[in-house]
Amino acid sequence: MVIKPMIRNNICINSHPIGCERVVKRQIAYVKKRFVEHSEDSEKQKPEYMPKLALVIGCSTGYGLASRIAAAFGYGAVTIGLSLEKPASETKAGTPGFYNNRAVDKYAAEAGLVSSTLNCDAFADETKAQTIRAVRDAAAKAGIAPQIDLVIYSLASPVRTDPKTGVMHRSAIKPIGGSFTGKTIDMMTGNIVTARAESATEEERAATVKVMGGEDWELWIDALENENMLAPSARTVAYTYIGPELSWAIYKNGTIGAAKKDLERACTAINRGFHEKNGVETKKRAFISVNKALVTRASAVIPIIPFYVSCLFKVMKDKGLHEGCIEQIVRLYRERLYTPEAAIDPGKTPVDEAGRIRIDDLEMRDDVQKETHALMETITEENIWSDTDVIGFKHDFLEAHGFGVEGIDYDADAPLI
Repeated sequence: MVIKPMIRNNICINSHPIGCERVVKRQIAYVKKRFVEHSEDSEKQKPEYMPKLALVIGCSTGYGLASRIAAAFGYGAVTIGLSLEKPASETKAGTPGFYNNRAVDKYAAEAGLVSSTLNCDAFADETKAQTIRAVRDAAAKAGIAPQIDLVIYSLASPVRTDPKTGVMHRSAIKPIGGSFTGKTIDMMTGNIVTARAESATEEERAATVKVMGGEDWELWIDALENENMLAPSARTVAYTYIGPELSWAIYKNGTIGAAKKDLERACTAINRGFHEKNGVETKKRAFISVNKALVTRASAVIPIIPFYVSCLFKVMKDKGLHEGCIEQIVRLYRERLYTPEAAIDPGKTPVDEAGRIRIDDLEMRDDVQKETHALMETITEENIWSDTDVIGFKHDFLEAHGFGVEGIDYDADAPLI
């Protein structure tokens, strides 16, 4: 079937299987290259402190996908990934994550790596039991102990059914305490429009915290701890975003921010639980990693974010500072979590005053922010294509669905299954 992108209101509702696989293959190549380039640094790191078994909760796109690829093809780790994806049929393409997961498993097998992917609801209790069985099976296949060294929590679901109550909660991207008005762009046309979002109700705020907050992360760690599945020096990392003040009304101070604040509460609670269960000297540690603004399937529909990111990309690319998901995660692993010092002692992991890992450091540099904000003030529909990187934003958005990938004939038939 010939597959072309189907886009409605900055949302792409289909994907291209060959394009998705090609993007995964390119990320794998980047990881291999970067780890070879830093082989001298790797020799300083003792193998016993490197991740041998990684669990990625929310593994199919964006930062979760990059986290799995970097663990597998950088460290040779056994990886278990889980996400809820719509499989392909003979007449309809699957979701991008379906094809991404399939590509990871394919290339892992070719490299002699053990990789297992579960297509399931990560919030369900039965999924946690299923995952524990999959970890044990994968470890046995690899001939290693069923002890997880790294747990990445990177879910991006809009809904969550509470396993205790059976109630489904739906998140909302809204400000709190007042409405929000700001510029955004239609990346397909370059039109600048004014986006408005009404203030969230208390029910919407609470529901967003239920879906995107830290409760499920805690439940996962409790489940793994109760089954003795975490290695003595296990790390678990959840991802967040802070961004510049101009986005805070809709992000940091909005419903998403309330959920992210709860994620930080959960991080503190998980670390407290590690100490209570394992003793004060435990090397198990939970971290929040603050990551850079990137184009994701979700960010394209958040007011002001497409406009800000298009200007940010222009500034960062001009300065040679731009990074995508895979570059960010390789830096997270190599320069934060698994430096020679931090690999042995997690207390030496570089963090900010709030205990968070910051790989948004390049985005938040004073010069980058000043130039980005100044650029945003000058943009009109007449100069948006020349003076911003809306073309790059559009490219990254399409590429996340397997479209716009160099070297692919999009007029040719593509196998759906």
